[in-house]
Amino acid sequence: MSRLEGKVAFVTGAARGQGRSHALRLAEDGADIVAVDICADTESVPYPLGTADELAETASLVQGAGRRCVTAVADVRSLEQLGAAVELAKDAFGRIDILVSNAGIWSSSTESWTLDEETWQTMIDVNLTGQWKTAKAVVPTMIEGGSGGAITITSSSIGLKATAGNVHYTSAKHGVIGLVRTLAHELAPHDIRVNAICPTAVRTTMITNDALYGLFRPDLDSPSLADAEPPLADLNMLDVSLIEPADVSAAISWLVSDDARYVTGIALPVDAGSTAK
Repeated sequence: MSRLEGKVAFVTGAARGQGRSHALRLAEDGADIVAVDICADTESVPYPLGTADELAETASLVQGAGRRCVTAVADVRSLEQLGAAVELAKDAFGRIDILVSNAGIWSSSTESWTLDEETWQTMIDVNLTGQWKTAKAVVPTMIEGGSGGAITITSSSIGLKATAGNVHYTSAKHGVIGLVRTLAHELAPHDIRVNAICPTAVRTTMITNDALYGLFRPDLDSPSLADAEPPLADLNMLDVSLIEPADVSAAISWLVSDDARYVTGIALPVDAGSTAK
């Protein structure tokens, strides 16, 4: 039997990137999947977000792995939309055992005192408040199930170690750690474990875009990924510029499984040593 056989996993940001990778890995490990994504672009984000077609492709990949999948379009800033996704999950599967709260954005920043209010607020609304709203929507169903469960929320290596610039992203990701630690305390009596995953830069569209290249190579007019890779690699202790989504998915698969049944309240770096550097 696969280690997640009979489980149902609710995964946000699932249209592509890390979310798709997580959904597919959990399906390969035996879980049925509720794949959720906004399927629309978001203000102040300098790269395109996932689409409805990409979310449908995620579902097709999960089904190709032999598991069931339902999809829901929901903005994590909307409790109403998240609630509808939870009801869809209950109608389809009758339960939710695993929450992978992965949806998130990145946007360019300036020095803290010159960042505009809208860019700050959008980041906090999606990357921090959206994580709380996702938990608020899903947790009651997990508690009602009466059989425990596991939650993993995506923070970042930047949630553990600050750098200059990106104050809005850094603040949100630090806040996620506090959210995780609080939820771990609150949900332990229900045998629901809560942990954060803290990746370094991952090879997804959040990283592979012109705005981020410019952040790492401000000395160039039109830098490329190849130009940005050396300073990205400088963040890490190991000799790598970008890790792969599958590297993060492997850690999440362990965290939500019974192999980690006594692991809760931690912030697990998958960061090539960046937080220890």
